[in-house]
Amino acid sequence: MLEVNDLDVAYGQSNVIRNMSLTTGNSETLAIMGRNGMGKTTLFKSLIGILPTNKGVIKIDGKDVTQFHPHQRVESGIAYVPQGRMIFPTLSVKENIETGMESVKSKKIPDDIYALFPVLHEMRNRKGGNLSGGQQQQLAIARALVSNPKVLLLDEPTEGIQPSIIKDIARILNEISKLREITIVVSEQVLHFALEIADRILVIDRGQFIYEGDRDEVDTAKISRYLSV
Repeated sequence: MLEVNDLDVAYGQSNVIRNMSLTTGNSETLAIMGRNGMGKTTLFKSLIGILPTNKGVIKIDGKDVTQFHPHQRVESGIAYVPQGRMIFPTLSVKENIETGMESVKSKKIPDDIYALFPVLHEMRNRKGGNLSGGQQQQLAIARALVSNPKVLLLDEPTEGIQPSIIKDIARILNEISKLREITIVVSEQVLHFALEIADRILVIDRGQFIYEGDRDEVDTAKISRYLSV
């Protein structure tokens, strides 16, 4: 569903992503793990089109989107939940969700969104800035889902969120994977969260993948060492 071949991405003269390739299956959940500064956010920004690529090819469901602008990539089936959530604090919860619907014909928020996130239905008229961090993360995910993506990118979804809410987000992502049958790619540093949601785990270090394993077979001690070095 998502295919990346020989990708290079740079900030100025600094080559952050180097010769990177990855392929995800339909309805697969992939966790990309690594310490801060190893290239996770740069990769996601290049996939959504915020950062240009120096070389390489990005495909969504077989369609080459490498030269597409971000809004064209959204129309092609990719959605992005950025690090820090980036909701609109002065808009209501309902209005925040509606901002994700520019690329779809219907302007009515689907019932299954509120079924997945009942707290958002309860708070639909409350300003986004008045929500807790965990509620804002749910709002950011809901906003991304209403574009009906084939691939959902989540950048550090557990950052700044208390442990009990992390469990809720893991449960919601697993429900989304089953109900929507979409591919989910998560960048993450919390190993137990990744193990709860991911079918496969990749570890990134200095812009390259250095470890890969299916969830049931990964060496958790080895991954922990990569995250703590």
